[in-house]
Amino acid sequence: MPEIRMFDLSAIQAALKTFSFDGWLLYDFRGSNVLAQRVLQLPDDFVSSRRFLYFIPAEGEPQKLVHRIENDVLDHLPGEKTMYLKWQELEAGIGDMVTGCQRLAMEYSPRNGNPYISKVDGGTVELVRSFGCDIQPSGDLISIFEATLSKEQLASHYAAAELCDAAFGVAWKFIADQIRANGSVEEVAVQDAIMQHFADNNLTTYHAPIVGVNANGGNPHYETGHGAITTIKEGDFVLVDLWAKQDKAGAVYADLTRTGFVGTEVPQKYTEIFNIVAAGRDAGIACVKEAFAANEPLPGWKVDDATRGVIEAAGYGEYFCHRTGHSMGQETHGNGTHIDNLETHETRLILPRTLFTIEPGIYLPEFGVRSEVDVYIHADGTVEVTGGPLQSEVVRVLAEF
Repeated sequence: MPEIRMFDLSAIQAALKTFSFDGWLLYDFRGSNVLAQRVLQLPDDFVSSRRFLYFIPAEGEPQKLVHRIENDVLDHLPGEKTMYLKWQELEAGIGDMVTGCQRLAMEYSPRNGNPYISKVDGGTVELVRSFGCDIQPSGDLISIFEATLSKEQLASHYAAAELCDAAFGVAWKFIADQIRANGSVEEVAVQDAIMQHFADNNLTTYHAPIVGVNANGGNPHYETGHGAITTIKEGDFVLVDLWAKQDKAGAVYADLTRTGFVGTEVPQKYTEIFNIVAAGRDAGIACVKEAFAANEPLPGWKVDDATRGVIEAAGYGEYFCHRTGHSMGQETHGNGTHIDNLETHETRLILPRTLFTIEPGIYLPEFGVRSEVDVYIHADGTVEVTGGPLQSEVVRVLAEF
């Protein structure tokens, strides 16, 4: 797959033919469709107040439909421009664009089965359908033209992943030092130490990391410092989930989760659960590697099944209460293919030059284990796990730091 960053009409039209679309209709109203904005190479601070549409046929010249008072919004793109003022002119203009286009891609998902790509409102879908179009999800197109990484973005991910990997060493050492000096440490203090590490290394994040001790780690989206007991002491089990990216435009996130025991020898109950989670993680990675080695199409749901199947077979399926992973890009939860057959049935394909997480977990009332890694598919189909070596055992915090 060629690298695509700037708007490349020929590449888009080739993809439309690959996925058997007659055209792609990109629609936005007041920022309602960030996916369309990304594909159309609109700036991150883009603001508009009127509806606009851009129609890309599988063959031929694109067409623009813009409001008269914001008529330059798509001037950087190829194609003939039509301006509307009245709503009747808008509807007629859409009809002129798409009439005769049978299989049409839009940011739409049947029954809202995949809300990550469902960005076009129901009324607009009804209007476009009234012109005889069979509207189908543009999800695979989005994965190609919004979720694939440029060389620069991949480099930014590598840099973030290296520093996120190092952040665990910062966290474990801080815990060990505080336990030895004071006998305990608060979750929030560990969180602050990680955030200081990010700041010192020019990383940014939309939300501070999760630090959860014992039962708090059993809540997948725990808010650090808000549990009934937030003090970390010797003999406790700690989950740390952290994510960050370089503080510059276009940078891509890294997102990793690891667990540690505040002691010198890890009790069997923690090791047993960790080993099941790690086996599920590794089964997911193996599923991806095997599919790409065999040049077989791989939808996201299959990787979720491979991972989840290990945990279900061990008898802990009910305690794995979220999807296996998510796309990752300029947002932590990106716009490409997710690793999911639980919350959604993810039929989009995992494509070259995309990045995603594999992060199974088992969440018990007393503690939770999650093992999260980042996976990148190179252009040639090589599968790379980034962010340092896979965690193979629970960290023995007081023995190793």
